[in-house]
Amino acid sequence: MKPHRFTKKERLKKTRDFIRARKEGRRYTTENFIIYVVPNNMGFNRLGLSVGAHVGGAVKRNRIKRLLREFFRLNKDLFPTSSDIVISVKKDINFEAMKYQDVRKELCGLFERLSKV
Repeated sequence: MKPHRFTKKERLKKTRDFIRARKEGRRYTTENFIIYVVPNNMGFNRLGLSVGAHVGGAVKRNRIKRLLREFFRLNKDLFPTSSDIVISVKKDINFEAMKYQDVRKELCGLFERLSKV
């Protein structure tokens, strides 16, 4: 497997996995995102995204999801190992100004702080 891929096994798909992450996981907030992290027994990370209709139309929601998946794909080493990660997008996100570098800066700052703890 290539190191910079986002495979099917790395996706969080089942509703019960999202609910488990929200109930049992640690919650972290940034300006635009709420991140839940819960350990799993799989030996690899899984990512789940929650982008509600409050963010905007389908074009906006899909753009944000693409940015978040790209961040996960390129920065897997920043995430806690063997974890389920759910990223929810806050209601008041400024989509028009959001670029990949903004997502990277915001989330790298959070996960770098977490890795030092």
